[in-house]
Amino acid sequence: MMTTESNLQAYRLGVGVVLLNDQGLVFGGRRIDTPGTAWQMPQGGIDEGETPRQAVMRELKEETGSDNAEIIAESRDWLTYDLPTEMAGKIWGGRYRGQRQKWFIARFLGHDSDFDLEAHDPEFAEWKWLDAADLPRFIVPFKRQLYLDILAEFHDVLNT
Repeated sequence: MMTTESNLQAYRLGVGVVLLNDQGLVFGGRRIDTPGTAWQMPQGGIDEGETPRQAVMRELKEETGSDNAEIIAESRDWLTYDLPTEMAGKIWGGRYRGQRQKWFIARFLGHDSDFDLEAHDPEFAEWKWLDAADLPRFIVPFKRQLYLDILAEFHDVLNT
């Protein structure tokens, strides 16, 4: 599909979750489809008819195998990121320039053994608990500002 400027004006609506364990560390997953060591938090699109809260819990279950969590905070605004030009024509059928996301913080209520990265179509090759302040250096460069914005938005909760 040919990508044109007009069809790249839209942002795909999505959600993301900062999943905290009882020590205040954040769930990070290493992406299967990204060469190197690109780690990110669970995130994804909002399906038709879903609220952002419903979508974030679905995405959490699909990407980690567990939705045993409670939402404790929600971003005030929608946060955006743009795809690099070379990716914009390939991802999501070339229809979007990036994503506009509502972010949440959730407290994980389960045990590490609850995670099953292969419970759905796997997106992560492995996972680990990360210090929130380290997140921007593990993310792909085009999402780095988004992660800085997330840390700023939730500064009081994360104590970063």
